Amino acid sequence: MMGMFLASLDQTIVSTAIRTIADDLHGLSEQAWTTTAYLITSTIATPLYGKLSDIYGRKPFFLAAISIFVVGSIACTFSTSMIELAGFRAFQGIGAGGLMSLALAIIGDIVPPRERARYQGYILSVFATSTVLGPLVGGFLAGQGSILGISGWRWVFLVNVPIGLVALFVVSKVLNVPHNRREQRIDWWGAVTIAIGVVPLLLVAEQGQSWGWFSAKSLACYGIGAVGTLTWILVERRMGEAALIPMRLFSNKVFSQTSLLSVLTGMAMFGGMLMIPQYLQIVKGASPTKSGLLMLPLMLGMMVTSIVVGRLIARTGHYKIFPVVGTGVMIVAMLLFHFEVQWNTSLGETMVFMALFGVGLGGVMQTLTLAVQNAVPPQDMGVATASSTFFRQLGSTVGTAVFLSVLFSTVGGRISSAFTAAKATPAFQHAMAQNPHALDGASSSSVLSDSSFIQKLPDALAAPFKMGFADSMHLVFLLASIIAVVAFLLTLIIKEVPLRKVSGIQAQAAAAESEMV
Repeated sequence: MMGMFLASLDQTIVSTAIRTIADDLHGLSEQAWTTTAYLITSTIATPLYGKLSDIYGRKPFFLAAISIFVVGSIACTFSTSMIELAGFRAFQGIGAGGLMSLALAIIGDIVPPRERARYQGYILSVFATSTVLGPLVGGFLAGQGSILGISGWRWVFLVNVPIGLVALFVVSKVLNVPHNRREQRIDWWGAVTIAIGVVPLLLVAEQGQSWGWFSAKSLACYGIGAVGTLTWILVERRMGEAALIPMRLFSNKVFSQTSLLSVLTGMAMFGGMLMIPQYLQIVKGASPTKSGLLMLPLMLGMMVTSIVVGRLIARTGHYKIFPVVGTGVMIVAMLLFHFEVQWNTSLGETMVFMALFGVGLGGVMQTLTLAVQNAVPPQDMGVATASSTFFRQLGSTVGTAVFLSVLFSTVGGRISSAFTAAKATPAFQHAMAQNPHALDGASSSSVLSDSSFIQKLPDALAAPFKMGFADSMHLVFLLASIIAVVAFLLTLIIKEVPLRKVSGIQAQAAAAESEMV
């Protein structure tokens, strides 16, 4: 839980402070590379951690992941430019790739599947807590000129150090997971080719908005990614059991269907979790710190549901119903945001819909990992858990790119339409007469680079901007609900495998005894 807290807190705390960091390092236009670098290395490292930990054991790689993450955090504090920061974030991401996947794999080793959902609920509650704390802490630290003679934003990275050191001490002393080492080749070519396949696609997902989705750079990335992915599949087939992600796992229907479901839920999840803070900050005028607090109903909904679902699975032994209901609730929540949440909707009503969305997520996220771990042989626990994390992260990245593209490519036209309608109203005309220069330099295109001026306008003049953003967000919520519908239909056909009553370690020991007999 401490290891996972490191990774999840870092994602939210940095996103809140990144604008301040970019201003201080004079690299506002380069800020996306800090996210891209971290995302690429953490995504690529995830399946490698899973495979290596299956061969050599979890503990050394979990300790290595924490150590790399802490060293990367310290390095980030010495950055003198955004390019340097991107490089240090890339190093930090190598550690982050092992934190979440190995935490879940360790739970799979020591806890029987029927009890596992309860523990994964606690881990998801850590994720929910860090998601709320991140914007609060990040906003506070970034807003300080200096603390103990060090720039406030540099503490955004330094805060990881004490948490990481405590985690290192606890894990080294307490975590003793028995492991029988398996002699097996390491699939380095698989790691190289999956990087060639995924890195260009992640690059275009992050940079496509600025490059242009069909620009020469983007097309080159598509081509290299396709060749890399095809080469990776051929390499994995040849490597057999030693493959980074053994191809035989995809012949397991539960594994292959759940992998696809992880991609879809990752996309739908980020459709909501990305747009809701945008709505709160741009349309409602909340600060990043306040928007983190306003997201509390979503996080509480996810946390409470995760814990309740875990206990129900432990009691009944059945789990399929929860992703079915969860994706259904996500659809309802997204449609409510699409149809009901306008630019002037009360925050109270919006927060009810947030809580509903959190309830849906709480029924889905942990259950997918549980289904994968239960469906594969115990010796594949690490690679299966890492694969589930890997596919969900891919879906989240693609969803982020698509939804931001839809938002920013449509918002200009929606704002123009809103202004056309507003100009005929007495309230707008009166506000313009009172503030004739209020809109000087403001346009539907300038708002894409800096939306902060909206909150400084009189209400009647700000309304068309807020209306335009709300209308564009409606389209994103509709797309997210369509993806959730596809995920819902897929949950209906996934076969429920009876939950094992022994842990991964016990199952491996029993298998070893039967082989000896």
